[in-house]
Amino acid sequence: MSFSIAGKTAIVTGAAAGIGLAIARRFVDEGANVMCADVDEARLLAELGDGEGAEGTIRHFACNLRERLSQQNLVSATVDAFERIDILVNAARGVAPSDPLNPDADAVEAMLELNLMSALRLSQTVAKRMIRQPPVGGDAEGSRGSIVNISSIAARRAHPALMGYSIAAAALDQMTRAMAVALAPHRIRVNAVAFGSVMSASLRSALKDHADFRDDIVEHTPMGRIAGPGELADAVQFLASDGAGFVTGQVLTVDGGRTLLDPVAAPAH
Repeated sequence: MSFSIAGKTAIVTGAAAGIGLAIARRFVDEGANVMCADVDEARLLAELGDGEGAEGTIRHFACNLRERLSQQNLVSATVDAFERIDILVNAARGVAPSDPLNPDADAVEAMLELNLMSALRLSQTVAKRMIRQPPVGGDAEGSRGSIVNISSIAARRAHPALMGYSIAAAALDQMTRAMAVALAPHRIRVNAVAFGSVMSASLRSALKDHADFRDDIVEHTPMGRIAGPGELADAVQFLASDGAGFVTGQVLTVDGGRTLLDPVAAPAH
């Protein structure tokens, strides 16, 4: 079984920082051609450059993924540079606090737009391109592409202060399943990785302001630590590779066992 993505072309969104950056770097190191998309062009260039990487080729595209024209231009730029698209990783995401009792501050619409709708619209645009292009190696039964969404265990946990984010994550998981069924006849796989506590840019920022937050996370994670972004990149590479050729519609949880715990302790005997 091979998890190789060498020679494939991937779009990675949210590639200027954190999880998206780790995935983009991993893909380049593994020999893929990667179009790195993010709204922060200066950071894209500073972190990834533009040209030849260690093994693969890097290009960058600065855009606001909430704009459909920007998404279409991203797809066009990728095809112009690499002729095809084999992998899409929807890693662009954001977190905003919610006040569930305040319709002006519940963050639901903002989180749905940023974390769900942009991924959905880009997936639809990329899928149409994948359907039109020849399968890998000219094999009529071969794969036409793989889409991997970056989700969160917040989809299955009740966090009132993150209600909007949790709702968007749950919707993204369901979108993953629905798109997987719709695109299976076209030999396009759609999966997601739901992460727990990963040292992303947003978590690193939160830990600066709340030092005790780290201890709380570690205490509620059976493996007793916070994951590095590279560990999430491992899971994404697996799902994007031909080694997962019969895997679709799945939400792979990478959380160190955190969702296995019941926070209510058993009564003492």
